[in-house]
Amino acid sequence: MKVLVDTNILFSAILNENSRVAKALIYVSLYHEMVFAEQNLWEIREIIRRKMPTKKRAMEKLLRTLSYDVIKTLEDTEIEMRDAKDKPILLAAIQNGVDIILTGDKDFLVLKIKHPRCMNVAEFFEEYLND
Repeated sequence: MKVLVDTNILFSAILNENSRVAKALIYVSLYHEMVFAEQNLWEIREIIRRKMPTKKRAMEKLLRTLSYDVIKTLEDTEIEMRDAKDKPILLAAIQNGVDIILTGDKDFLVLKIKHPRCMNVAEFFEEYLND
């Protein structure tokens, strides 16, 4: 299964490496095909640089530890979303055959699409980790 991990999930895992979010991230990396859109990696580096520069080392260590592919972020004006900055990520997920977008972003979670499926960490745990 191909899982795109959104920036907010990555950020939460960096902030607390023992959290359920971090556990889900590692599980996806080990047992599924994890991907980040180019935009996700740019966003996480920018957020860490601006808001939490002391976490830069933790971010780089986590990114080196995980197994993932990077998919090209694409632009499209036909996709409708409340937050325009999420549109390229959704299109990249669709174009690259992503099955699940793992996110805490309500702009993704309210979408009425069947594929890729947008899930939060609690839903992912319930379905895949039985924790």
